[in-house]
Amino acid sequence: MRFLTALALTWTTFAAGALATPGQPTDGGLGFQPAVTPIMEQVTSFHNILLVIITAITLLVMGLLIYVMIRFNRKANPTPSKNSHNTLLEVVWTAVPVLILIGIAIPSFPLLYFQDDIPEADFTLKATGNQWNWSYEYPDHEVAEYFSNMVEEPDLQPGQLRNLSVDYPLVVPIHATVRLQVTASDVIHNWAMPAFGTKMDAIPGRINEAWFRAEQEGVYYGQCSELCGLRHAFMPIEVHVVPQDVFDAWIAAKAEDEYSEAADAIIAEYTAARETRLAQLD
Repeated sequence: MRFLTALALTWTTFAAGALATPGQPTDGGLGFQPAVTPIMEQVTSFHNILLVIITAITLLVMGLLIYVMIRFNRKANPTPSKNSHNTLLEVVWTAVPVLILIGIAIPSFPLLYFQDDIPEADFTLKATGNQWNWSYEYPDHEVAEYFSNMVEEPDLQPGQLRNLSVDYPLVVPIHATVRLQVTASDVIHNWAMPAFGTKMDAIPGRINEAWFRAEQEGVYYGQCSELCGLRHAFMPIEVHVVPQDVFDAWIAAKAEDEYSEAADAIIAEYTAARETRLAQLD
């Protein structure tokens, strides 16, 4: 019964991943959110390889256990063997796991290097973790630091997500390579965006770097992934990926006033138009 349950869960994981909404949690979903960056595409591919390997190992071990329980139980084998060592068997069960680990390492090291090696960036974005919100700066665009707080449940507007939507989100252009600098002002936080494959510690007094390049327009959500105190669960991340012209207009408004209503209106207008287009396609 447990075996059938495991198979059902495995199938559901693939099905849920295929039907999940990019950038946000899906009710009843299992597995990763759909990948929208090159990093997350490779993470998903590596995960799928590991899923095959671990499934094969699980089936092999389960088969061996079933064989031993049937072949060597008291009724089938009343006179047990007194052998205590089998050199060949001991070499095999030591060498095979080592070879499996080497096989896993071959694709994992290039992925780690791909995540760590930051390509030439179009611009830099700085994220600072605070108790309990994020603040952002666009140093290349002369946008001063602004704070991004979670929208409390009583203040949610239609289309906003509970515990995920913020008042002043991040905005980045599609197909742009963004260098992300992450730090913190008080305790350790973690800037995590599942659809981007980005997860970087924010440490006081230190700047860590990561990068991403979003290849699909939309709104993407993440959260602080480090236990940072009482309201750890209430400092989400919201990123809007928009066309370059929308980003340029938003930056121009934001540079004049980091809490500009004009900047908010630009994103709201674009989001409404995009949702209308998507609804027409459906």
